Amino acid sequence: MSRAVGIRQVAEHAGVSIGTVSNAINRPEMVSAKMLALVQATMDELGFVRNDLARQVRMGGGTTLGMIVLNVENPFFAALSNACEAAAEQNGFSVVLGSSSQVPEREDRYLDLFEGQRVEGLLVAPVDGVTDRMRKLHRHGMPFVLFDPDAAVPGFCTVAMDGEAGARLAVSHLLESGRNRLAFVGGPLHQVRDRWRGAVEEVGRHPGSTIRRIDTIDQNVQDGLAVGEAILREPPERRPDGIFAATDLIAIGIMQALLSAPGVRVPEDVALIGYDDISQASTAIVPLTTIRQPTAELARAALSLVLTEREEGVDHEHQHALLAPALVRRRSA
Repeated sequence: MSRAVGIRQVAEHAGVSIGTVSNAINRPEMVSAKMLALVQATMDELGFVRNDLARQVRMGGGTTLGMIVLNVENPFFAALSNACEAAAEQNGFSVVLGSSSQVPEREDRYLDLFEGQRVEGLLVAPVDGVTDRMRKLHRHGMPFVLFDPDAAVPGFCTVAMDGEAGARLAVSHLLESGRNRLAFVGGPLHQVRDRWRGAVEEVGRHPGSTIRRIDTIDQNVQDGLAVGEAILREPPERRPDGIFAATDLIAIGIMQALLSAPGVRVPEDVALIGYDDISQASTAIVPLTTIRQPTAELARAALSLVLTEREEGVDHEHQHALLAPALVRRRSA
């Protein structure tokens, strides 16, 4: 593979000074039209590509933000990433995306990568809350926004939907439809603790109703399918008659398992509510009732906070934005 062409090669090929090439790239108004055309033609001929990272290091500025999500295969995080890219573009920035796949070491590697690339700020859905690596980066001046419902994170801006309120909406809907033997399905617990808290709180307002938690390792269809199959192995009198899943993917997996069993109906025998309102929710075998996460609003709030911190630096007052949830009624509950 041939080495990248630098400005020295461009200057030699065009028969001009390195300074002239540099001015043509960075300060074209200082170069005559004839000379600018010569340099540009030479760059095109040689395949010269400007090193924007090196330039922004020299010039002291950049337009790139780093983003780390838990799992880019999850349609919710794919939609959130897309919304953040759109919001960034409206503000003259670009987003470089990394997926931790819920592996702390991979999260750290992306943090190191983005620090090395001198991004202007970070948008992070943390694997397990704020880490020492994040605190160190933040102390060194890196603007941060966490997609984290825990408003108690000190010294960081956070953006999330109000998971407790969303859970209360979901559980209230199940209880009002006559269900009283509920299950909450999702995990790891530290990532869905707000939804579990809200679910327990709402059940506590309805004497005679119960809820149990079924933990999952991840938040995907496969985990939901495994939980659904486990529920089917239980005696009918022990099975939950209403399920609130921590994500739509889990709910869809549960639904697939339940509907594969003869004589089990959704929602007649088991009502099912998800969380996120991903695109697949409305096209499930039984269209899924769910709690909508407004990705566009989450993205706009996150971009506003990270860019404000970038401008204000140490004077920035950290904020915790909790957005209101919405129940989307379909046929599963």
